[in-house]
Amino acid sequence: MRQSVIDALVLSKAGKSAAEIADYLKKDALNASIYISVDTLKYLKKGGRVTAAGAAIGTALNIKPVLQIQGGKLDAFAKVRGTKTAMKTMLQAIDKDIETRFAGQKYMILSAYAGEDSLKDSWQTAVREYFKDEKIPCYHLPLSVSTHVGPGSFGLGVMSYVDEQ
Repeated sequence: MRQSVIDALVLSKAGKSAAEIADYLKKDALNASIYISVDTLKYLKKGGRVTAAGAAIGTALNIKPVLQIQGGKLDAFAKVRGTKTAMKTMLQAIDKDIETRFAGQKYMILSAYAGEDSLKDSWQTAVREYFKDEKIPCYHLPLSVSTHVGPGSFGLGVMSYVDEQ
């Protein structure tokens, strides 16, 4: 949503009408790939996305689900063991999306986290090491997401944007 506001401002400064801006924003609203991993299955269980048995087994095996949001739809993307593997899976998924889904487009990568700043630091270190030449800001996950995934969750997304030129 933040980027939609910025895109609307850029389009307005470029002389686009309100109707043209609205049309662009509606067309582009779902042009993003977002991946999120959770630290604990507790919140997914409470939200009904994971059964109690599944949460117990997943916790015992240190399973970290990687969830994907594309086109406004939340799906399971991968189930991996351990946080570092979840991070690597998400980084590779975004890289693939850039090469395929966002090929030839202006895009930006954003990272996010919920919880302690130590998670932010380790996540940003991994992101910056993987995408060496990119400027990638890190934000707190919005509360509308954090309440479902809980503290210790982190995410990575890529989206198109309007160039100011």
